[in-house]
Amino acid sequence: MRFLTAGESHGKGLLVIIEGVPAGIKINKEDIDKELRRRQRGYGRGKRMEIEKDMVEIISGIRGGYTLGSPIGFLIKNRDWENWKNVMDPEEIYDYVPVTKPRAGHADFAGVIKYHFDDIRNILERASARETSARVAVGAIAKCILREFNIDIISFVEGIGNIESRFDINNFSWDDIKNKVENSELRMIDDELEEQAKKLIDEAKETGDTLGGRFILLAKNVPIGIGSHVHWDRRLDALLACAVMSIPSVKGVEIGEAFSSSRERGSRVHDEFINENTRLRKTNYAGGIEGGMSNGEIIMIRAAVKPIPTLRKPLKTFDIKEKRITEGYYERSDVCVVPSAGVVGEAMMAWIIADELLKKFSGDHIEEIKLSYENYKNYVYKRLGWKS
Repeated sequence: MRFLTAGESHGKGLLVIIEGVPAGIKINKEDIDKELRRRQRGYGRGKRMEIEKDMVEIISGIRGGYTLGSPIGFLIKNRDWENWKNVMDPEEIYDYVPVTKPRAGHADFAGVIKYHFDDIRNILERASARETSARVAVGAIAKCILREFNIDIISFVEGIGNIESRFDINNFSWDDIKNKVENSELRMIDDELEEQAKKLIDEAKETGDTLGGRFILLAKNVPIGIGSHVHWDRRLDALLACAVMSIPSVKGVEIGEAFSSSRERGSRVHDEFINENTRLRKTNYAGGIEGGMSNGEIIMIRAAVKPIPTLRKPLKTFDIKEKRITEGYYERSDVCVVPSAGVVGEAMMAWIIADELLKKFSGDHIEEIKLSYENYKNYVYKRLGWKS
């Protein structure tokens, strides 16, 4: 599978084309719109989220609620386009002063140099995280595929700034986390820490600053053997790390307990085998991936999100027109996007796992694929001596 997105932050909208989705998968538009709403929520989001009410318009590839096997086309309209017509019109621009002050931490500076532009808006509009709305729509389709195989994905916020409760991969309840975070403004598990984090966000907003943090992604029921060890670009951990790192403001990705394990002896962190009631490991420090392949355990990713680079009290900058250091440029932005980044992370994780699943159990229709999957599942159970 592959997908392409197009569109600018304040343009007419976002376009999505998805290719390679098999026929026969049930798609509910409301499920896609629900994912888009989840991305827009979160304590610390800016005024833009009060304007946009993201909904997908299905253009092609779905008929009567089921995929056709042909390319799927989506449109997500930008309501804010009405306020930016004079600036973002594709044919003519009216009464507009170019942006010449790059923001530290943003794509502005490198992009305007790379593409030979005099106006930074040509960079910042596409580099904006607004594009991730399209990715969430894509991820919703991937989740529909995974649902056919009982594969589920959740995200939650582990920490905001220095407020954190370290997640224990070896001691948690899937259902408790899933139910808790969907009713949390910050998608956090601990009520007390969430209140502390909200106060921290309020303080940052008051001082014109921003905050980052960390989110966790978990995927369960991924079969053994998704991905491969045979080439660097087929390793599941590499594919997932690339997909999550591609999310704007994500600056670090960890599979399982990689960094804490690096400080321990191997005897303490390699997941010892057991064989109890379809359970094979005592622990899951590897985060469900070994040798570039899923090992049947829950897949875990931890991602680090930097503070948003658009500050209400901007840092000093270099004006590319005046060729001098000057006061920075501010454009409407969020204070904290970590909860939303986690939802985008779910979409990217779902896409990679769905794509790798279809590579292993390929077919043109979902029933063919499920038959191949069931045959493989029976083979695995037989190899491990489990009852199917």
